[in-house]
Order: sequence, then structure tokens, then C-alpha cells
Amino acid sequence: MNVRVIQLLVDNTSGVLSRISGLFSRRGYNIESITAGVTANPKYTRITIVTSGDEDILNQIEKQVAKLIDVRDIKVLPPTESVYRELALIKVRATAANRQGVISIADIFRANIIDVSKDSLIIELTGDQDKINAFIGLLEGYEILELARTGIAGLSRGTDNVTYLQ
Repeated sequence: MNVRVIQLLVDNTSGVLSRISGLFSRRGYNIESITAGVTANPKYTRITIVTSGDEDILNQIEKQVAKLIDVRDIKVLPPTESVYRELALIKVRATAANRQGVISIADIFRANIIDVSKDSLIIELTGDQDKINAFIGLLEGYEILELARTGIAGLSRGTDNVTYLQ
């Protein structure tokens, strides 16, 4: 299985995300993560989709998505030519006895402690998926109470691949 990161610029209209995810659902394509947000121009939304499949399926996904009426631009974000980031919020059980150990691990990864209670911490971590997975792996000796991950947001490096829409 190959993994591909696809970035879409779409019209910022109601139902656009539903139509895109519906295409994946109808065709049986896999979405590993999907993120969406308005761009600098409020007329458009940037959607980043991480999907997987063999090369033929991934090419078919690109062709099918490009046919949707709301899609203005589609591009693949290769790992070597792009920057990817993901946000994770992790709630860890942390008593007074083990709190410093969790904080030490968070410090190594430049994570932020954003909430502290008498029996837990909430940690905010931003980075690529490998960094987040490594952090979660180091928390193995601690109880993770809740975990929320945003999925990948990404942009291509430099200005050569920028799409300008009017």
C-alpha cells in the first residue's frame, strides 16, 4: 500500500466536504486523515487528504476528485517537496508522584502542557506523524486517558507550486 497526500483548493460552499468524502465512500477509497480550513481568500477552502492504495487506485482518486465541480485545484504533496504538520492533544494520567516524568518527556519533544489538574495533564504537540508517534510511544508507561489528532495539514515548499485563484 502506498500513501499519498493530496491537497485541494475548493470553493468555500456548504456541503463541499461532504461531497468529497462521499466520493471516497461511494468508490470504496480509504481516507486516513482529512483536514479542511479556509484560505487567505475566504472564497476558498484548502483540504488536505491522506489516502492509501496501490498506484492505480491513487491515480484514479486524483482523477475522480478533480472532476468534482467545487474543486478548483488539486496537487499531490510529495514528502520531499512539502512540509507536513499535525496537532495532537493528549490527556495523560499524572499524579504528583509521576507528573515530573511526563513533563520531562514533553520538554524533550518541545510539547506544551496546556492544562493541569490534580490527576492529569493535557499536552499539546505539533509535528510530523513520526514525531507524534514517537512521543506517544514514550508515554507507554503512563496511562493515556484521551487522545485527539488533527490529521495532516501540508503545503508545498517554495513558491513554484503556488496556485493563485481570483
